[in-house]
Amino acid sequence: MAMNLFSLDGRVALVTGGSRGIGKMIARGFLEAGCRKVYISSRKIDQCDATAAELGPQCVSIPVDISTVEGCKALTERYLSHEDKLDILLNNAGAAWGAEFDEFPESGWDKVLNLNLKSPFFLTQALHKTLAKAGTHEKPAKVINIASIDGIRLNPQETYSYHASKAGLIYLTRRMAARLIRDNIVMSAIAPGAFASDMNRTARDHGDEVAKFIPSRRIGTDEDMQGVAIYLASRAGDYVVGETIAVDGGVALATLGAASA
Repeated sequence: MAMNLFSLDGRVALVTGGSRGIGKMIARGFLEAGCRKVYISSRKIDQCDATAAELGPQCVSIPVDISTVEGCKALTERYLSHEDKLDILLNNAGAAWGAEFDEFPESGWDKVLNLNLKSPFFLTQALHKTLAKAGTHEKPAKVINIASIDGIRLNPQETYSYHASKAGLIYLTRRMAARLIRDNIVMSAIAPGAFASDMNRTARDHGDEVAKFIPSRRIGTDEDMQGVAIYLASRAGDYVVGETIAVDGGVALATLGAASA
């Protein structure tokens, strides 16, 4: 019985930003946990198609740029050409931008806020009926937002729009969760720390150095991210509504400890 708590047998998932990094980790984990189909989306067609081919016949590529409301609607339409309901939506697509305060550009603000904060709202809105069709009291549909520990604690890097977007996404998760639970849709979020990815190239290329500043003394692995995502997506996470789980090896806690010392 305990193992069935974490089964995703027969479920269908859609993972944005699923062609690489954390999205790819989770897409693979969903498939291994029993998903019937995992649809992945990203802006780059070749990369999205290649990842779907790598992950196997149960993974389907739907490359779409979802940085606009029109893009969110286009992805929804393309998804609905394959399926009529959706069990799990993972809002993972994201961007970052770093620049000194006096030089931070409007383009670096708009790009990051649009993709990291606006798109999760409007894609979930576009897929609302599709998710509600899948959800029941006994087996709710799931929406999981990928936030960041940069939405919980300050990163010394000058990534102003990224910090704002991820902090906003954490609270937006709470607001949306309060509404969506009425339709048997459970929304929650994950706040990753250091994982090797194209977005976190420091962790990818200098993992041993980064690990020195992490209480757990290592960067995150695929299994660390897959474990929490499967937990939230499965029966095990059905009663976790509107919460954000930090998966960071203790970094946010260490920062709080240093601040209070």
